[in-house]
Amino acid sequence: MLTYPLSRRQWLGFSALGCGCVLGSSAAFSEAASTLVPVGYTPPQPVTDLMKAPRLQAKLTGGAEGQVRSYAVIFGKGDEIMSGMTAFAQRERLVAAHFTAIGAIESGLFGWFDKQYKAYRNLPVNEQAEVASLVGDIGLVDGKPAVHIHAVVVPKDGIARGGHLLQATVWPTLEVFLTAYPAPLMKELDPATDLDLFELEA
Repeated sequence: MLTYPLSRRQWLGFSALGCGCVLGSSAAFSEAASTLVPVGYTPPQPVTDLMKAPRLQAKLTGGAEGQVRSYAVIFGKGDEIMSGMTAFAQRERLVAAHFTAIGAIESGLFGWFDKQYKAYRNLPVNEQAEVASLVGDIGLVDGKPAVHIHAVVVPKDGIARGGHLLQATVWPTLEVFLTAYPAPLMKELDPATDLDLFELEA
């Protein structure tokens, strides 16, 4: 059974079509039909709700504007990780960064990228789990910071799970240590995957 959540690029294509732009309607339909995302998959998409981490605290621990900076970013109970990290990156105007973290979650949704559908196969974790490892980076997509995270978590059965982080709710805390760089790193759309990938020559 198929459903129809399209990527943001596909939605933009249909919006342009609806606005009367000169596009081949049969070609647009053909593209959409060939990239339908099955139930249980999530297409690549930006984080848009930046209000899901009200308990997040952050402190500059080294450096200054125009220099390499380091931060401690601490999440509280109920904070959503992707929302909080994206909001923090926008607030601090980060243009390039990497980070690691430890802590725990009460639930999460991870993904495994399936190149056939250009989407993530959903890998849910619906119970409390320790964050054994979390690593991520930040680059610019269309001038805005984009957060990319992979993580491994361990629930009560002791069997590790993880992958690309789509969303996760913290409980009781997540301790992130981040290094930000002054030189921007750009990401550009890769047509083969519909993912934003680093392009160091940009």
